[in-house]
Amino acid sequence: MTPEAKIEIRNKIVKGLEKAYEKMILFKKEHKSELVIIQDNKIVKIKL
Repeated sequence: MTPEAKIEIRNKIVKGLEKAYEKMILFKKEHKSELVIIQDNKIVKIKL
């Protein structure tokens, strides 16, 4: 596999992850549920 092909696959994966994250945020907002993240090595719940 060429380096260019690896970069292209990586870019597609990152784009897919970004799209999934956006969908998750919209879902959490619609259902008024909390988003759980790690911030400064602590678990943080964010109400949306």
